[in-house]
Amino acid sequence: MSDLYPIKRALISVSDKTEISKLGKVLSTCGVEIISTGGSAEVLRAYDIPVKDVSDLTGFPEMMNGRLKTLHPRVHGGLLALRNEKDHISAMKQHEIIEIDLLVVNLYPFQNTVARGADYETCIENIDIGGPAMIRAAAKNHQFVTVITDCSDYDVFLDEFKKNKGCTGTNFRKKMAYKAYTHTASYDASISAWMGEQEKDDYPKQMIEFGSLVQSLRYGENPHQEAAFYKDNSGRPGVASATQHQGKELSYNNINDTDAAFELVCEFDPSLKSACAIIKHANPCGVAIGANLKEAYTSAFNCDQTSAFGGVVAFNQTLDKSVAEEICNIFTEVVIAPDATPEALEIFAKKKNLRLLTTDGLKNFTDQEKTIRHVSGGFLVQDRDTERVLEANLDFVTKRKPTDAELEDMLFAWKVVKHVKSNAIIYAKNNATVGIGAGQMSRVDSCRIAAQKSVDMAKNLSLEFPLTQGSAVASDAFFPFSDGLMVAAEAGATAVIQPGGSMRDDEVIKAADDANLAMAFTGIRHFRH
Repeated sequence: MSDLYPIKRALISVSDKTEISKLGKVLSTCGVEIISTGGSAEVLRAYDIPVKDVSDLTGFPEMMNGRLKTLHPRVHGGLLALRNEKDHISAMKQHEIIEIDLLVVNLYPFQNTVARGADYETCIENIDIGGPAMIRAAAKNHQFVTVITDCSDYDVFLDEFKKNKGCTGTNFRKKMAYKAYTHTASYDASISAWMGEQEKDDYPKQMIEFGSLVQSLRYGENPHQEAAFYKDNSGRPGVASATQHQGKELSYNNINDTDAAFELVCEFDPSLKSACAIIKHANPCGVAIGANLKEAYTSAFNCDQTSAFGGVVAFNQTLDKSVAEEICNIFTEVVIAPDATPEALEIFAKKKNLRLLTTDGLKNFTDQEKTIRHVSGGFLVQDRDTERVLEANLDFVTKRKPTDAELEDMLFAWKVVKHVKSNAIIYAKNNATVGIGAGQMSRVDSCRIAAQKSVDMAKNLSLEFPLTQGSAVASDAFFPFSDGLMVAAEAGATAVIQPGGSMRDDEVIKAADDANLAMAFTGIRHFRH
């Protein structure tokens, strides 16, 4: 027995009316009867496509400001009826229900309504009821009914329709049904998330992840892992919503690193200073602020020139010619910034292997949002770490208080350290990182590694002393002993910023006093595992 089923009647009711005239013309030319609603019917008639109103089918007019039009047994019976069940056929005859073989529906743009800041009542009115009900009914009965929910599938459907001489095959209907349920699930999830925000229910009993496919990726973290990239519906500036101007597709690791870089530079107000962050393997290898982007980039680059090779670079301001020329002196995987001047675009265009992204703005780093991390059998959800510390929040615990320059470097280092994998240590001087220790099991090792990197760079730059001399040190968590602190002091650090809270704080403070260090406690930890 053939798996093909003919399409003799279609119901079209779409919010997005892209290409429905093309679809309608083909269906009509092939003798398919078209039933439609409201605006969809108007568009089809404008192209001289014969259309029957759904009200003629149901015997009821559209009412309640459009809330009620397709919720009727003659619609849902036509979609749900099994064509090979005697009882179903009998019920159809008894109640004058006709078969609907094709359903073309996409839903009210609820997410767009929310994104443009509509009020509560408007958002509620943009919750589609009849559409999801019809989609679910048609998808359930995919044995006989074809359902299309995505405008981009019209051509795919028409190819299937023409190839099979007015019919569709089982596999095609199954695929469209799967897409239909995914569509309604995502739609319901977005409504649920919005209503959760209204109710301030941050951690509901059930949580749903949803997103839209941006692209399939060549592979994941490694070539043997398949991967894809999805975006959510937040509309926040970032790698998911950025415009790519040139270069090959981003890889999984590119996207991860670019996100880390952009998150970091968003810490710095572009109206105050230019900021640059260079990222490698999701960790900063150089961060700086300066009077202009070139100055910020040069300072960030000089923190660890070796690691910066093949890295990702992020900025908090529009890219200009001078910084573009500087970046092009070494191989860089990705550059991301709010915008770029035509001159900068022209310079980057000569580097075919470089990917340039512009975001049309920075994200507000104080915006609350959730992060999700999967574990075996579940996932962890938490607030993003948006905590900031000002001078007024600091507890100066040592005899010596920091100078103005030390304090400025302490606060700069504290912004950077929360973007470094724990255990994290940052040496900073003149608003630039000069040593970074990341991801070590021992905090002492992070202190040593960061200091050694500064020694290595001093040799590369032909400096008499490493830049850790006279630097400020930030630690993402407290020093449990004084040993890590002493490593920093030996490297030349003169000021320390850390959370405090160790049972040995008194010992650590005494060691700092003995070494004539200025130290401040924040009372806040910035673990980033």
